[in-house]
Amino acid sequence: MTIKGSCVCGGVRFELFEPPALMGACHCSRCRKAGSDAYVYVRAESLHWLAGRELLTRYRPKPPFRFTRTFCRRCGTAFGDPDTGRVVALAASCLDDDPGVRATFHEYAPDEASWSPGCGDAPFRSK
Repeated sequence: MTIKGSCVCGGVRFELFEPPALMGACHCSRCRKAGSDAYVYVRAESLHWLAGRELLTRYRPKPPFRFTRTFCRRCGTAFGDPDTGRVVALAASCLDDDPGVRATFHEYAPDEASWSPGCGDAPFRSK
């Protein structure tokens, strides 16, 4: 099983050679502002960069925060923190294929934006 992923401009591309172990959603303001709140967790060995690794740039927060954010320097697509160690947190929003897992936990749920739950009831627009 191969799961592909990329950024908006297509400069950064990767593959996962196994499905993620799990998916979770973080509702803190930092994840919301970084453009991603759902993350998949994968073994580092399953992540293979195909192109554009040199386009990745990192934002390291000041303590007490630890979660480094990685973005495409050209288009700003959030990738999560794909260089953290044996298990990496990868933004689910950059996946091109269905990862085969769904969110099994929520973090910082009390910090969810007041307008966020209402988005779930909005009608879908056709193309």
